[in-house]
Amino acid sequence: MTFEELKKNKPTIQWIEDDEDGEFFTEENISATNVVLDSYINNLEKLGAKPTEAEIMKVVKEVVVRINELNDKYDYFIETMEREDLYEFIDTAAKIAGLESEEDITEEWREW
Repeated sequence: MTFEELKKNKPTIQWIEDDEDGEFFTEENISATNVVLDSYINNLEKLGAKPTEAEIMKVVKEVVVRINELNDKYDYFIETMEREDLYEFIDTAAKIAGLESEEDITEEWREW
């Protein structure tokens, strides 16, 4: 998978499909989440070809903190499934950037 493929397959696409009644997600919280996820990918891409683990983890921390803020702002819309989807997205992007880790790279800062 590449960064471009990941950008086209954000978890928010599935969230909208699964939320047929529009009970959980709004255009506003989905749009805000997409902005944060796109920014995360862009920031990883800016690191270049051989970023250090510390550089990648700094970007991971930034996206987790921003998602914490979104979750708080939009009445805690991130539940178990969304948490798993977001983790998978964040972890996959970090691995594309070159991170080698088998641990939960979001756990230290995650509030969702």
